[in-house]
Amino acid sequence: MIRRAVLALSLAAALSMGAAASAVAADAPPPVTAQDHVLGRADAPVTVIEYASFTCPHCADFHNTVLPAFKAKYIDTGKVRLVHRNLPTAPANVAAAAAAVALCAAPGKYFDVAAVFMRDQANLVATGAQPWFAAGVAASGRTRAEIETCLSAPETRAALDGQIAGAQAAGVTGTPSFFVNGTLVMDHSLEALSAAIDPLLRR
Repeated sequence: MIRRAVLALSLAAALSMGAAASAVAADAPPPVTAQDHVLGRADAPVTVIEYASFTCPHCADFHNTVLPAFKAKYIDTGKVRLVHRNLPTAPANVAAAAAAVALCAAPGKYFDVAAVFMRDQANLVATGAQPWFAAGVAASGRTRAEIETCLSAPETRAALDGQIAGAQAAGVTGTPSFFVNGTLVMDHSLEALSAAIDPLLRR
């Protein structure tokens, strides 16, 4: 069941990415809504929107090595809210399915699933995708059956397609990409993000 849902989601993701690839992107990312997954206070003065893929090594590097310090410096202090959105990268079938599992997580569990997928990403080649997905489902706060039902739901595909379309409309060409109050930052280091954020906090 999960395999069929994975194939359906990967096809949808690939079609969405291909359809918009030739478009000239000039817009800011879509505004933050209640459907977004956010770390931090809603009234934080700076919003950082991250477009990432669960199969992207640079994304895993950010989540595993940079995010803890970033969270302590900016999110936990109420200065920044971090919005995580998905832009699946190769292998698209795996990345899209992982994104869907995270989207299907119980309330408050999205970032738990994201953390597991990023933490264990390096094991994908050695162990294959099944243990990786099993760990993500275990962190989701849902049963396997509930996740499988959600993966097959049109709403899940629509949510993922919307994130992909938003990334493409904003001109995102690689992951991770960050928008700091609407300004694109491609460097995922703490130093680069701080250089974009700190001047905004001094205003």
